[in-house]
Amino acid sequence: MSEIADTPEPPYYAVIFSNLRTPGDEGYAAMAERMVALASAQPGFLGMESVRDGLGITVSYWQSLEAIASWKKHAEHQVAQQLGRAQWYSSFRVRVARVEREYGM
Repeated sequence: MSEIADTPEPPYYAVIFSNLRTPGDEGYAAMAERMVALASAQPGFLGMESVRDGLGITVSYWQSLEAIASWKKHAEHQVAQQLGRAQWYSSFRVRVARVEREYGM
């Protein structure tokens, strides 16, 4: 992804997923593409930004904590989470934050 998400006026929530990958693809690229498509279709999804340069950081934006919880429980997303723990990530951290203010140009 190479554009800034067009988010609404705050408040809303950000899920920040920081990760370090293991070597090789092992189906990662296809699953990542599928997760972007699925997340984008979820109620309460507002947008996403993602970068990778050794360290990967993906920030997804959501209307509510309930929308985030629903996405976390999505069946295909749970499969991706299990595969991530088992083979794609050597380390990761998920942080959930409430966005109170935003500005830019």
